[in-house]
Amino acid sequence: MSNSKVVVVTGVSSGIGRAAAEQFAKRGCRVFGTVRRIAKASPLAGVEFVEMDIRDDASIRLGIQSIIDRTERIDVLVNNAGTSLTGAVEETTAAEAAALFETNVFSILRTVQAVVPHMRVQHSGRIVNVSSVLGFLPAPYMGLYSASKHAVEGLSETLDHEVRQFGIRVTLVEPSFTKTSLDINAPQAGATIVDYDRERSLASRAVATSVKSAPDPETVATTIVDAALGKWCMRRTPAGQASLLRKLRRFMPAGPVDASLRKTFGLS
Repeated sequence: MSNSKVVVVTGVSSGIGRAAAEQFAKRGCRVFGTVRRIAKASPLAGVEFVEMDIRDDASIRLGIQSIIDRTERIDVLVNNAGTSLTGAVEETTAAEAAALFETNVFSILRTVQAVVPHMRVQHSGRIVNVSSVLGFLPAPYMGLYSASKHAVEGLSETLDHEVRQFGIRVTLVEPSFTKTSLDINAPQAGATIVDYDRERSLASRAVATSVKSAPDPETVATTIVDAALGKWCMRRTPAGQASLLRKLRRFMPAGPVDASLRKTFGLS
């Protein structure tokens, strides 16, 4: 076990993060999973929980240092923790947008700044940032969530250019709808505007229908593990809809892509 890869996965209480942590453990890695409250977390075989609030600088520094104290290294950082938000752009307040970016974007900045110094010293490391197909596609009534994932994409690509001189590489995993509670239980923008009610409702129903038929978190978890332990690639899209959407975005004209998106979300 002393020669095992040391892996840190944020947000392992449920969903994709929990499935990824479990798969890393089965691959023989020493896995640390971050949770907000250890007392409330369900045990996970082969995973050591670390209490960490990804929205708090001091909490992250203490959590990462506690791992370094035990292992003296971190080989893989998986930034999985995140949240969502549903609502028209006009309905979303700046405070709601800031809270979303605090979790989805600035948390990655914090964990990277806490972990990269140790990776630089060891002259190796892999950082996997969980983005979304909405990091390269728009989504009606999920505009700020999409914007946060676009930010994750830009941050990740730039970071990879900066840290590869130290033997560190960064990769993105871009899943589509996944059978988790993230989209179904997404908070709603508070200041609803009646003019958007009809289309917002259609889009929400379309999301719920897509999630019901979506792959389980294990599918995305497998992609995360391959991205962390396999040959480096900037982008990884899980097989199925996510992979298809990336190809459509890359090779199809903008008009048909736009029409397909509106049809997916039930918009005229």
